[in-house]
Amino acid sequence: MAQTRSWAVAALILAAMAVAACSSDDGDPTAADPGGDDPTGTATAATAAPTEAATDGPSTPVTIPSLSEDIDALLSPFSSGFDPARIERIGQSGELSLGWVLSDMLRFVDSSDALTAIERAFWELTGEPEGSIRGWTTITNYLLAADVPAPDGYQRWKSMLYVRFGEEWAPFFDDADAEVDWRLVSWGGVGIDDRPVEEAHRPCFACIPTLNDPAVTDASGGDWYPDERLVFGVVVDGEARAYPKNQMEVHEMVNDTLGDRRIGLIYCTLCGTAQAFFTDELPEGIETPTGTFELRTSGLLSRSNKVMYEFHTFSFFDTFRGKAVSGPLQDVGLELEPVSVSVSTWAEWKAGHPDTTIVAEDGGLDRTYPLDPLGGRDDNGPIFPIGDVDPRLPVQDQVLGVRHNGATVAFPEVAARVAISAGDEVASDGIVVRLESGALRAFTEDGEPIATHQSFWFAWSQFFPETTVWGQS
Repeated sequence: MAQTRSWAVAALILAAMAVAACSSDDGDPTAADPGGDDPTGTATAATAAPTEAATDGPSTPVTIPSLSEDIDALLSPFSSGFDPARIERIGQSGELSLGWVLSDMLRFVDSSDALTAIERAFWELTGEPEGSIRGWTTITNYLLAADVPAPDGYQRWKSMLYVRFGEEWAPFFDDADAEVDWRLVSWGGVGIDDRPVEEAHRPCFACIPTLNDPAVTDASGGDWYPDERLVFGVVVDGEARAYPKNQMEVHEMVNDTLGDRRIGLIYCTLCGTAQAFFTDELPEGIETPTGTFELRTSGLLSRSNKVMYEFHTFSFFDTFRGKAVSGPLQDVGLELEPVSVSVSTWAEWKAGHPDTTIVAEDGGLDRTYPLDPLGGRDDNGPIFPIGDVDPRLPVQDQVLGVRHNGATVAFPEVAARVAISAGDEVASDGIVVRLESGALRAFTEDGEPIATHQSFWFAWSQFFPETTVWGQS
């Protein structure tokens, strides 16, 4: 079944890309390329602000209950397409919350007629000028910026739509107790990685393939990787390992053993974030065939952050926090223990850790990895909807994010490096930042390490809006 649905997702991707090619004036994609998390997207973080007319609507609104049949028919797994007549009735309803239903349909739109109908319905629903807001990214940013609430029954409707295109997602959307704001969840343009553990070394069609237990070499065996290229370095109980960025851009997820501990290393390319967690401590009442957790890519996103899930329990995670937000792992309140990830050049990392290992050139899979798989995809800002952005820093600036003793602080990478190189102290709220092996690391005032990771500012500030910024009053 998984292979069948993978082919279905691939077919959807190609069909949606064809619709996008002949649609909106702003070049906003409605779907993604199978290469991973919409690498062909062109949207920016700019948000279309709602006008005052957006909340007025028609003088005789139609109530949501009267539209339930239309919406059920539009989103049903048994529907062969999106009926423009039913879409038009949503636009006439005057119920702005139904804009979320329109937005979700845009992500999976399958014809130019349906695309036109959805955009026209949105303009009528919001009172915005015809043609002023076009495409999935811009429309979704509009709804996010206005914090438009979801309509009653939204989780069920969203489940119907998503399961229509990928039935493996059903357990995520069907969990009534999930701690998820479903408005923020979107399709990342790829399928779910649900390959059996024993087949995880095989190619992953139409999904981002998790890399399990990669082959490694010593530092001298890593001469294939240019010294100036970035690695994500992890140290557990004195054992160091470097994960080349180019390989992580392909896999985005590694399950590995380091220092006799099982870890999961996640790289969200869209938010510039490499994180690691221990995955070998199962809570009471939770059992898995391997005795550890198996982290995978779901194919879904939340505010441009990859949504990981645990394969054995099918539990959804808030990846930034390592917190289970659905399924059996949510029921037991699991929050994974973080492990620090250092971002440095390969030259700096191996100089500081001469006994380090590094993932082998072929990853142990007999494959070739290009040095720049994404080709500058994220250079112009976020390519998925994120709503309003925190203006204190540019959206794509890298920050070292630290949470410690109730404090949440973002240390801008460039400014921190300059200050440390000049001999100045970089500290805030009992947190001290230093350079080690070319990477920014955080410590308590007593010198104890604090688990941290870097990310783009837009991502850190969205998940931790209470954050302060070092160097700003």
